[in-house]
Amino acid sequence: MRSVKDELNLSEKKILLRLDLNVPLDNGKITDTTRIDKIIPTINFLLKNNTKIIILSHVGRPKGKIIDSLSLKPICEDLKNKLNENVKLITKNLKEIDSTNLFNTEDEKIVMLENLRFYSEEEKNDKEFAKHLASLADIYVNDAFSCSHRTHASIYEITKFLPSYAGLQLNLEIDALTKITSEIKKPITCIIGGSKISTKINIIKNLIPKFDNIIIVGGMANNVLKYKGHNIGKSIREDNCDKIIEEIFSLSVKKNCKIIYPEDVTVGKNLNGLPEIKELNDVLEDELILDIGPKSIKNINNIIEESNTILWNGPAGYFENPNFAKGSIEIAKKITEKNKANTIYSVAGGGDTVALLNSVDAVNDFNFISTAGGAFLEYLEGKELPGIKALN
Repeated sequence: MRSVKDELNLSEKKILLRLDLNVPLDNGKITDTTRIDKIIPTINFLLKNNTKIIILSHVGRPKGKIIDSLSLKPICEDLKNKLNENVKLITKNLKEIDSTNLFNTEDEKIVMLENLRFYSEEEKNDKEFAKHLASLADIYVNDAFSCSHRTHASIYEITKFLPSYAGLQLNLEIDALTKITSEIKKPITCIIGGSKISTKINIIKNLIPKFDNIIIVGGMANNVLKYKGHNIGKSIREDNCDKIIEEIFSLSVKKNCKIIYPEDVTVGKNLNGLPEIKELNDVLEDELILDIGPKSIKNINNIIEESNTILWNGPAGYFENPNFAKGSIEIAKKITEKNKANTIYSVAGGGDTVALLNSVDAVNDFNFISTAGGAFLEYLEGKELPGIKALN
């Protein structure tokens, strides 16, 4: 996979730069700029190399229709302020523009094309649409790792028509995940949460042979507790998961990987209720398990203390309510403490995990934070990502 930083002949070239600027919007206001902040180094690198930049991106799922509330305009404005450069948004029909009418003056260095998903051809990986986009530039750069599990025109098909490179952020993502899954400094621990164990079974199975500990938290842990014979009240859980869980424990024994799950829990009567710490056998029928308890926190932190590498995907509880955020916050504090002492290599990924770390100002205290969701998980599952394959 060629990196754009290794290309020596960039000066005066037009660069088609695919970014993931799919940030959360609330009435046209950006509520989390993490994805924008992370791609600034790539843009600055291209500007220093005297290039013209054409940004490709999307927001939301308009399904081939123009939806004003999903315009890239607020992202364009935010990027303009962060770069201290003019960023022109092109709202004209993308299929009707050509390379001669994108930049009107020498001073114009960056343009952004309106939401790619306003065009159904994008998600259909349409050859002619990809070919037309490619005709706008001299070089293609993919710096959207979080979209690279998609076989979309601006990710996959486009690489057939232009010299294609990985951006700086995409390289960082791949390097971090390679380090955590291949170049391992043991002991290595994975903390994995989320509500559905069935969607992450292949990830867990892929990691068991490589990891020393896999800690299951969040809604997924409820399935394990139920399997082990504990009452989980009215907590979120999946049906028909016993075979999956049996498979996890069986494989872990064969591969000498410890599976850790909560020893005690924090419950509430509802999502907005008051917290109460409970032993596993004391959860009542009308209670929800919404966080791990103090014994579980202590056990997990002891494991983190003994680990040299850690991967975290998924909070330990319903962190949106501060009453049930303690487990996640204590885990974040422990990893931060180890990271500051330079005694651990830490990677965190997934939208909820990033949101949690942002809420406690711990994003910069990890070696690497991935804003990718599906691509991050599919990479951990061992799948070949179409966007990465296309660059190879």
